Amino acid sequence: MSETEIRDPGAFETRLSHFLFERSEEARAVRVGEKEVSEQAEVVARYSDLFTRAQLEALAEAEHQAKTADASADEVERLYRLRKTCEGGIVAAELAEREDALENEILAARVVWKNEEMSLRTAQARTAVLDTYADRDELGELQADESARFNSKQLALITAAETLEAELSGQPDPIKRSEEEKALSLRELESALAVVSERLDERWSELRERWFDRLLGSGRDDLPRQHQVAYMRRLSPLASTYTRERATEVCLDTLGRLGFDLMAMPNIRLDLDDRPQKSPRACVIASDPPQVVHLITRAQGGLHDYEALLHEAGHALHYGGCDPALPYAFRSLSRDHALTEIYSYISAKIVNEPGWHEHYFSLPEKTARENAEAGLFIEVMLFRRYVAKLQFELEFWGRFAHEGGSEKGYAEHQLAATGVRYRPDWFLSDMDSGFYSADYLRAWIRSAQLRASLLEEVGEDWWQSAKTGDFLRSLFAEGTRPSNEEIAARLGFEPLDCAPLLAELGA
Repeated sequence: MSETEIRDPGAFETRLSHFLFERSEEARAVRVGEKEVSEQAEVVARYSDLFTRAQLEALAEAEHQAKTADASADEVERLYRLRKTCEGGIVAAELAEREDALENEILAARVVWKNEEMSLRTAQARTAVLDTYADRDELGELQADESARFNSKQLALITAAETLEAELSGQPDPIKRSEEEKALSLRELESALAVVSERLDERWSELRERWFDRLLGSGRDDLPRQHQVAYMRRLSPLASTYTRERATEVCLDTLGRLGFDLMAMPNIRLDLDDRPQKSPRACVIASDPPQVVHLITRAQGGLHDYEALLHEAGHALHYGGCDPALPYAFRSLSRDHALTEIYSYISAKIVNEPGWHEHYFSLPEKTARENAEAGLFIEVMLFRRYVAKLQFELEFWGRFAHEGGSEKGYAEHQLAATGVRYRPDWFLSDMDSGFYSADYLRAWIRSAQLRASLLEEVGEDWWQSAKTGDFLRSLFAEGTRPSNEEIAARLGFEPLDCAPLLAELGA
């Protein structure tokens, strides 16, 4: 097929599935350390006929005709997702070589610490497990200095992508464009969440003082640097209880109590190995849901290993449990990530249940409650951090057209929210595309509503009941079709009802 030929939506969807499979598998190989060179540009080149402006116009016309012909809401939504994916594909195609070049520079970058040379990813992983406060600061600064060298290239790529997205979508305002895609007001979301964060001030102050002291020691800085956060998330002083070796066994059994036997699901492929170039950030890559779903973690020891594995299992079970008869657009494509994050969050919340700690680690009730509070401490810190991220990103994109994007306000927002000093030049490394921070925060609201519903319908043992698994399984089967806000309606809540979230985090 020549580049001038155009596919109908069905043929486009089929070829798109092949492209996204290859691209996902390439990204997986680099992320897990199987490859040290990214070749995304080659994948994009093989599908150059798929992402053209003529194809985009044809998909837009099909969408328009479906609306005027009173087609079903599902059909209109399917065509919308195909069109938006084509837009994103054009951007990816035009920037693939530059993105590959930058990714490969980052993969090749090295830091030298105490006469040892290591990659940036290894340095990041090492910082989380160092026992000495000063060592974490020292290695963290080296890693952050090296990462900051790429800021100008990252910003240039962000600028190029923004220019293309504005042109292709016809919407020059990045905030309005994202609001149209997510079908909500980002500023209303931020306003509702800012109230929750503010009402948690007193509770956060109590948790912060107690757990910063316990995790970092009495010799810590009053305002620790960002390099201490990964160590705190690991809850390192508790690592002797929550050992790296037991993480897989305990988490698989936990999921089994809900009725999910991950080892008997060959479509969900586990990668739990430790490799030098493997990213320390756990993830799921759904290459072709439900047939091929990768669950990837890099255990380092501590409660965070368990939380991360359960979090990613929620994603994997969602994608791996979707109805294979659904159109590809409703198995793999979505307007955003706020739906699947509900399921990762509800799975991860299990580590905040004292009964889980008692059952699996034979802890006395008092100790179990203390350790469950440690999980709550991490969740409150991350929640406030992500509210601050959303606030900064709204400011960043609000002034982007006339300022070009700057670090202004980033460190200040983070310090006020968490009591941690973030480097101003970390703002690009900390910013995911497409207002992903908003998707996380919507999932925080919704997962709290879901837990409140499960507590009422199932009871206090919701986290180990097959009834919970049955309910989740019915949601997973719908794939990516529903929106995050549609789940709120099914649970009997308004989308911005934050009362369950406030009750949960302020407990």
